[in-house]
Amino acid sequence: MSITSLFPYQLYLVISEEACKGKNFLEVAEESILGGVDIIQLREKHCTTADFIRKSQQLKDITDKYNIPLIINDNSEVAKTLNTHGIHVGNNDISPVELRQQDFWKNKLIGYSIEYADQLYNEHTQTSDYLGISPVFATTTKTDTVTEWGLEGITKIRSITTKPLVAIGNISLQNATEVIQAGADCIAVVSAICSANDPQKAAYALKNKILK
Repeated sequence: MSITSLFPYQLYLVISEEACKGKNFLEVAEESILGGVDIIQLREKHCTTADFIRKSQQLKDITDKYNIPLIINDNSEVAKTLNTHGIHVGNNDISPVELRQQDFWKNKLIGYSIEYADQLYNEHTQTSDYLGISPVFATTTKTDTVTEWGLEGITKIRSITTKPLVAIGNISLQNATEVIQAGADCIAVVSAICSANDPQKAAYALKNKILK
C-alpha cells in the first residue's frame, strides 16, 4: 500500500482558540477547509476536559459537514468521547503502543511527534500511522521542542522511514515547496492560517504551493 493511500492529506491545520487571536476559531476552521485544508487537529493545552470536549464537538460538526478528519491533540478521553478520526501524541503523552492495545484505537489514525532521531527506531514509530516532524523550523507557537530539524532533517528522516511525514514548525508560503521537496508528504501549519486576515485565501495559497 502506498504512502498516499495510507495518508492522503497534504495540508494539515493545527488549530486552537488562542492561535486564532480573537477570531472565531470555528469560522477559521471552516474557511480553511473551503481554502483546501485536508485534515484538522484541535490542540487545546490550557482548558478543562469538559471545555475541550465542548470545543471538539463544535469543531466536529464542521469537519463532519465537509468530510474532513478531525484529530485530537494528546487527549485520548476527548477523542474517545467524540469518536474522532484519530489522535496525535508526543513523547509526554499516552504512547501509540498503549493506544493500539485498546480496541477503540485499533482502526483509528494515530500520529506521533518525532523530536529525537532515536525515536525513528522505536516501537511507537512502528505502531503509528504518520510521523509529525516537529519543528522543521523554530516557532513561537510551540516552545517545548528539542530538535530543529531543518530541510536536511526531513531528508534524513525520509531516507530512514516509509511512514507518511507531516512537517510542522514555522512553515509558510516562502518555504512550503522546499519542505515538500525535502521529503515531507504533508505540511502542517498553525499561524500561517490561524493568524491570517483571510484564512480561506491563506489555505488556498498554501495548498497550491504544495501541488506545484
